[in-house]
Amino acid sequence: MSARVGSEMAHVRMLAFAGAREILGAAEVDMPLSAPCSVAELLEQVCHRWPALAPYRRSLRLAVNGAYAGGADTVRVGDEVAIIPPVAGG
Repeated sequence: MSARVGSEMAHVRMLAFAGAREILGAAEVDMPLSAPCSVAELLEQVCHRWPALAPYRRSLRLAVNGAYAGGADTVRVGDEVAIIPPVAGG
């Protein structure tokens, strides 16, 4: 997973909110991506890199470039992907 575009590492920009931010240790991280993949495949890679996120996998929502995405939707190098955990308010 270490493809390069020009002299830069190919990646997606991951934005993490609420509890996901705590698990990733930052509000924004670069996730290596060598080729287009599905949202489900990317989530699997994210959970592998941050195992503490795995128990929440079914309740997480992902948005690609500002739009909620389903598991079969495609993520490409350079995309922005937001990890959105369930939120309760009152």
